[in-house]
Amino acid sequence: MQKKILGLSAVLAMFALAACETVQGAGRDLSTAGQVVQEESAEVQAGL
Repeated sequence: MQKKILGLSAVLAMFALAACETVQGAGRDLSTAGQVVQEESAEVQAGL
């Protein structure tokens, strides 16, 4: 019984770590997109 619980815990931990990596990567992508929008906005405002 304890081996089953330990095995299930390990699998759940691996899924949690994988999800964190995915969310972290998505956060980086959104951050980069936001920086590009800010830079383009600054260029447009400077041209006015």
